[in-house]
Amino acid sequence: FLEVAERAEAQQAAEPKNPNAYYWQAYALGRYSQGISVTKALAQGLGGKVKGALETTIKLAPKHADAHIALGSFHAEVIDKVGKLLGKTQGADAATGLKLYQTALKLNPTSAIAMVEYANGLVMLEGDKKMKEAEKLYAQAAACTPMDAMERLDVEMAKAELED
Repeated sequence: FLEVAERAEAQQAAEPKNPNAYYWQAYALGRYSQGISVTKALAQGLGGKVKGALETTIKLAPKHADAHIALGSFHAEVIDKVGKLLGKTQGADAATGLKLYQTALKLNPTSAIAMVEYANGLVMLEGDKKMKEAEKLYAQAAACTPMDAMERLDVEMAKAELED
């Protein structure tokens, strides 16, 4: 993941208006952060890099649905792991995260991963009181017809969530 992030950063220098150079840096650093723990990643300053890269992606490509999903997940993950108060020090805000998920679904209303991530985010940010809404999103995602192998994994993940 760190190698991908470095390559994306080099691509940013070569193509500063390429939104995917920022998106892939954020994606790689985000996945790396999940592997070492979000708390450790925040202590290393990776949260700011992820957030900044995703915000740049959206600035360059406002209709980049996956960047909206990822930035929504950033807000949800940070708040879930360190709480709302400490999350604010990292620029995380629950209302902003939920709005980003909603925007992603407006941009790509048939995206299984948008539905799954939004459902996960609802539970992280709002707890059990949003479980019914999350289950509805999982059911919608599980009913999607996958367009490719990656989307098939998203649909299967939604089905697994419903079984739990």
